[in-house]
Amino acid sequence: MSRVVNILTAGILAVGSSLATAAFAEQRPVVVELFTSQGCSSCPPADEILSELRERDDVIAIALHVDYWDYIGWKDEFGNPDHAVRQRAYAARAGRRSIYTPQMIVNGQTDIVGAKPMVLSKAIAKHKEAGVRMELDVQRTEDGVKISGTVPTGNVTAMEVTLLHVIPSRVSTITRGENRSKTIEYTNIAESLTTAAEWDGQSPLSLSLDVSRDDPLVVLVQEAGAGPIVAAARVD
Repeated sequence: MSRVVNILTAGILAVGSSLATAAFAEQRPVVVELFTSQGCSSCPPADEILSELRERDDVIAIALHVDYWDYIGWKDEFGNPDHAVRQRAYAARAGRRSIYTPQMIVNGQTDIVGAKPMVLSKAIAKHKEAGVRMELDVQRTEDGVKISGTVPTGNVTAMEVTLLHVIPSRVSTITRGENRSKTIEYTNIAESLTTAAEWDGQSPLSLSLDVSRDDPLVVLVQEAGAGPIVAAARVD
């Protein structure tokens, strides 16, 4: 697995805060997906970088724990094989032959290997400068969530609407494996990653979905086949 060591510099990633019951794509949040593992010795610096993003309202940061390092001595309590499937799909789309941790994918497009705060900061800024492709409105209802959106600009293509819940924060003490004897705080941990719907990207998007859980929910609208993320929203 990747062995990358970086020193976090205070202030590299600006911090803001926003809590809302509705989320709009006009805010142009940039999605940062971190593929990580409790069994990976080079992952804690990347986990810390992700933690720095937790309060920003212009970034949706998600930690997707994989399970393919479980065999080396520690079973990741948040590991999910679906996360590795998503990571492999990104790799196939980009023509990469392997997957690894830690890896960050920004807006479904930019690949960052390891824990590189300056590279990540530049990637976020670049994606923020891009034009808004669609407007997305996500509202919690009494028994679920309502998702609506306009037709994307640019080339219209098949889209997927992905839902996932996130655990805001969890502290874990690791007793075996490469990170044994470490106590690590993990943030925005992905759970229940599902493709909620397929969308042709032509007619207006309108979905009403049953959601029984009340923890934070992230909605991603993404070109099919692990393509670019065209809109995203989080509701807490």
